[in-house]
Amino acid sequence: MKLSRYFRDHSESYHAEIDDLTSDSEGHYVLAKRLAEKRSQINFLVMMMEESPEMLAAAFHQGFSFPNTKVMDALVGKEMEDLPDWDVLSQHLKITPWAAKLADRVLQEPMGEIIMAVIVGLEYLHSHFNGTVAPVEASDEDDEDAEDRDDGNEDEDGNRDETGDGRNLDEAGGDWMEEQGFDRKG
Repeated sequence: MKLSRYFRDHSESYHAEIDDLTSDSEGHYVLAKRLAEKRSQINFLVMMMEESPEMLAAAFHQGFSFPNTKVMDALVGKEMEDLPDWDVLSQHLKITPWAAKLADRVLQEPMGEIIMAVIVGLEYLHSHFNGTVAPVEASDEDDEDAEDRDDGNEDEDGNRDETGDGRNLDEAGGDWMEEQGFDRKG
């Protein structure tokens, strides 16, 4: 499975959101209660759906099942602008009645179809990979980015120039410490 940057970036936030909802400060399990609160706040959450889709997605937690994992694997490999239409995607899901009602509300928004695809992808990753980011295969885009970052700025010992001025991080750190009045180590 290839995981897009979009889903990779948002899946960790989604997992943290669900983890935060799971227990209170005293360690008591309160997930059901907090999910009910989230679901009652759907009109507020849709206002944040573009900036923080994981906040809205939490309201849908446990609202889907995924009989066709190949379709879901393909979904989480796509960037946001390439996500499928909701009408197509929803045919590959089982949606609980309460989640269908929430989805109807989200779909009233201009970005609703896209955000519903995001929500489904985040919930799929969370439920099938135990809240961890799914295994990632390097995409062609990642390979190109790695090549772009490989600027050949290494010294004779193979240390990368991460500072952009010909020094590696150890040298730059030593220089900074010396400027602060500390003795250079080694």
